[in-house]
Amino acid sequence: MTRAERYKRLLDYYSEKMPHVSTELEFGSVFQLLVATVLSAQCTDKRINLVTPDLFKRYPDAESMAKAEPEDVLELIKSVSYPNSKAQHLVDLSRMLVSDFDGAVPSEMSQLVKLPGVGRKTANVVQAVGFGRSAIAVDTHVFRVSHRLGLVPLTANTPLKVELTLKKNIPAERQADAHHWILLHGRYICQSRKPKCGNCPFVSFCPSRVKV
Repeated sequence: MTRAERYKRLLDYYSEKMPHVSTELEFGSVFQLLVATVLSAQCTDKRINLVTPDLFKRYPDAESMAKAEPEDVLELIKSVSYPNSKAQHLVDLSRMLVSDFDGAVPSEMSQLVKLPGVGRKTANVVQAVGFGRSAIAVDTHVFRVSHRLGLVPLTANTPLKVELTLKKNIPAERQADAHHWILLHGRYICQSRKPKCGNCPFVSFCPSRVKV
């Protein structure tokens, strides 16, 4: 099966089975999406969704969080991974949003990645989910599934290379959804240690099925 055929099978399957898809993070604004995504690095969405209600109740927007001190935020997020650095990032990025962007989250990649704690993956999530842009965020799930299903070549050995390859092969209007489809496939079926190949709709053409 060609790589183009693999893409078609994956996109056609999830377009039918999961036409309406978005992040599992819970948020009420683009700012809250940004905060939740920063917090979700190396942490589960389930854990983040337990933390953010109290966090957003106290700091619903950039203006309110910009007035906080990192130790104030830390008290509300101490159960997530790397809480000290994330608390510092959240306060710093909120202050930058207020000082440089009138409190609003920018939509451009070049501006998003200037924010403390915001890398390309987080910026892509904000662009796709918050602004409806054509963007594909590559986390560990997307990276793993893309290689296992043969969607990218072995030479795509960095998240950026995987992102660019996926964007080249997925129509722009389907990229935001495709990110979630591949991510969720990795989170619930094509898991890292014990992939559930018996539940995988792509096992018939998966080049990794005898290796995982």
